[in-house]
Formats: sequence, structure tokens, C-alpha cells
Amino acid sequence: MIFSSKTEELVKEAEAALAPYFEKAEKISYNNTKKVMEAFARNKVSEACFAPTTGYGYDDKGRETLDRIYAEVFGTEAALVRHNIVNGTHALTIALFGLLRTGDTLLSVTGKPYDTLGEVIGICGNPGDGSLADFGVKYSEISMKEDGDIDYDAIERALSQDEKIKVVFIQRSKGYMNRRTLSCAEIGKIVSFVKERSGAYVMVDNCYGEFTEEIEPTAVGADIIVGSLIKNPGGGVALTGGYIAGRERAVELCSYRLTSVGCGAEVGATLGQNRDMYRGFFMAPHTVCQALKTAMLASYVFEKMGYKVEPRYNDERYDIIESVACGSEEGLCAFCRGIQKGSPVDSYVTPVPWEMPGYQDKVIMAAGTFVSGASIELSADGPIRPPYIAYFQGGLTYESGKYGIMCAADEMLKTE
Repeated sequence: MIFSSKTEELVKEAEAALAPYFEKAEKISYNNTKKVMEAFARNKVSEACFAPTTGYGYDDKGRETLDRIYAEVFGTEAALVRHNIVNGTHALTIALFGLLRTGDTLLSVTGKPYDTLGEVIGICGNPGDGSLADFGVKYSEISMKEDGDIDYDAIERALSQDEKIKVVFIQRSKGYMNRRTLSCAEIGKIVSFVKERSGAYVMVDNCYGEFTEEIEPTAVGADIIVGSLIKNPGGGVALTGGYIAGRERAVELCSYRLTSVGCGAEVGATLGQNRDMYRGFFMAPHTVCQALKTAMLASYVFEKMGYKVEPRYNDERYDIIESVACGSEEGLCAFCRGIQKGSPVDSYVTPVPWEMPGYQDKVIMAAGTFVSGASIELSADGPIRPPYIAYFQGGLTYESGKYGIMCAADEMLKTE
């Protein structure tokens, strides 16, 4: 691939400017790796932990040890890590149905949740499909302020007016919203505010945020955090799966939803998936660092090309997502074409918008990944709606991420 001189010069300039920010990301990676290594050692990980189980999966040493490792690294009382959690939305659904009962209220304090949760909650989709609303769970949401801050006055009013609020939901990352991602410190402030006024569980959608800081939201008081193994904590190695971590009783209730009341986390054959989940968690801090560096490069390059980006290259980062406002449907499609072209798998494929299950608008997705849909790998996607934002994330290695960005930049130059 021969890149344009403009793209080559921009990347060279970017790497010089980004050197101190790369160094900071590498320090976070080391400190998180240290935590993972120590947890592996304390829990005596051995070859026996990788052995597959079948049937009921009773006494699966590998499954039980991995749960303890996640709990230790994330600073929680318990964790549930399973290959048969199919995606982040599934993990969130397990947690919501595990914690909420008829008559309870779910309150989102970071605005509308990610698109795929709409049908789970019952704010869109077909009545009778089995949403929370179908089971008599009420839903309320509070938008973030125009300046991106949390609306604490509105939260206080909601908590004082509805004593049935059982779960306060925080989405750490922006999803498909044009807003900033929340730091653990900001999440801690929300948690403290809620706990002073309510006994509700505080649940955090932690997707895309794991290992971007040296702590997770549970360290600042969140009752439960949820994520996907084909994002950050799978390290680009786990083939599928998800996790739920938090207070022991909350995780227990979620385990009853995953399997059955009474059985909970005590059953579930691992079918040979343990090794990849262990190896992925071992790799995760390093892989997240590569993704962060790739996102910083994208931010610098596309801002210099005249596009609005969030976050900027020198901003603090609390997830691996970089948003690029492409300005038009063709601009968004060009960005995704470039990322696809710069991928190791299916580089010859041209992504096009399509009616994706769970989304309200057509979505275009570029993901030439080794694991289908793995957004810790180099990928980009976005809904076909103004302002036509591409949500870019991942990169198993910085070098491959850099290559993908250069492909996208050259593709975007063709539209100018």
C-alpha cells in the first residue's frame, strides 16, 4: 500500500506530538498488568485451570478460579465470567433482569442507554416480546447537561419522587451518543450522591472502559459492573463471553438469571474455552494500551484534517472509543471503507449500511477481525444519521492500528 504524502506527513507529525501521551498509557498498562499477574499467582493458575468440562460443569476449577481473578483485579466481592454470555447487551440484560422486579424502577442518569438496550428496557420494540416493561418494570432517564455534566438536581428530584427506584444505571462510555466518557472519579461522585439518598443498586455499563485507568468503577463504590469479553477484558484472544462483577448478593442474583434460581454460578460447562479467557485477561492491559495509542493517533490525524473529534488527542481517556464527525453519509462510509481496507481479515470487502438487529437506524460497520464483531480489534461503526459520526475503536497492535488509520485517512481525502 502506497499512502499519500499528506497522510505520511500527518502521521509522522502526530507520533512526535503523542510521545508523552503514549508513555502515560504504557505506565497504566504496566500497573494493570502487575495487578493481573499478582492475581494469577495468588490464585495458583495452572494447566488444570484450562481443562474443559462438560454436562453440568460441577467443580470446574478453571471457571471458579477465573471468577476469583476477575473479582480480585476489579476489586469486587464476586464475579461471573462466562463464555456463554453472547455479547455486552446480553450481560447487561442478565444483570438488569437479575436485579429488577415487578414494580421497580430503572433510572438511567446518563441519558438514553446504548441502542441495543432499548428493546430490553421496553422503550422501543414490540410489546409482549419480554422486555422489562412487559414484566412491570418502570423506566426513567435523566439526560446529561449540554456541557456534558451530570444533572444532580434532576437525580435528586427523581430519587425523592420515586421510592421504587431499584437500579441507577450509568453508561460509562458514549455509545452512539455525542457525549464524553465518564472517568471512575466522576462515577464515584454519582455513586456517593445516590447512596446518600437511596438504597438502590448502582450499575455501570463498563464496556470499552476496562483497563483504561488503574481502577474500575467498583473501586469508587459501584455495586456492579458489566462488560463483554470481545471488548477490552478479552484482550483480543477470548472468542466470546462476558462478565458481571460486584457485590456478592448482586452477582448471585445475576447468576440466577443466567442459569436458574438455586443453581446460579455453581453450574456451567466451560467446553474448553477457559484457556482463551485466561490468556485474554492476561493480555488485556497491554492490548487496551495499543488501542488507546491507536485512538490518540486517529484523534490527532483526523482533527488536523478538519474533522471534529472526541476526545482530542491530548485529553484524558476513559475508554478506547474515538468519535469522528464525518459530516455526511458518504464521509462516514468512506471512513469505514478505509478501516476495512486496513484490516487483516476481509480487507477486500466494502462495508455498506444495513438494518442491523437491535438498532433503530441503519448502521455501517467495518470490522475485519479475527473474532467476529470484536471491537477490541480495529473496527469502526456508526448509525446513518446526522452528524454521521464514526465510532472508532480497537487495534490489537499499535502498528496495525496505525496502518488502518492511514488507510482511512487516504479514503477520506478522496471525498474532499
